[in-house]
Amino acid sequence: MSPPVEIRVEKRFRHRPERVFDAFLDPVRVGEWLFHTPEGVMERTEYDPRPGGSFAIFERRGADLARHFGRFVEIERPNRVVFDFRVDEAPDEPTRVTVTLEAEGDGCRVVLTHDLAPAWAAYAERTVAGWTMILDGLAKTVGD
Repeated sequence: MSPPVEIRVEKRFRHRPERVFDAFLDPVRVGEWLFHTPEGVMERTEYDPRPGGSFAIFERRGADLARHFGRFVEIERPNRVVFDFRVDEAPDEPTRVTVTLEAEGDGCRVVLTHDLAPAWAAYAERTVAGWTMILDGLAKTVGD
């Protein structure tokens, strides 16, 4: 069995980890940034940010409906969120996403790692671009 392909994305925020962490787990505002694309229209967000809680986020992208699902594994305020993630294309193959927030000066650094199944290795660059866009959206949500 091949090991997972680790995707890593980092972003510096000008806000303390607590503020960014709270925005990451805000069920009211999650549709503003998580899996949200510039051309997309958010159709549905269900977000229960607690260990064992789940999420379902559906965005209309032209004629397609992008569906993202996850289950929270670990939440340690304000430094760590871990969830298992899946999309419709791989309903039986969740992948692990770990988000860490580290204080850095007056702000923080967010490091997101996504362990892709080897079968999805061809999507590594696309996945990096997607998570980069998502963290940029989170930055706009917190006012960076």
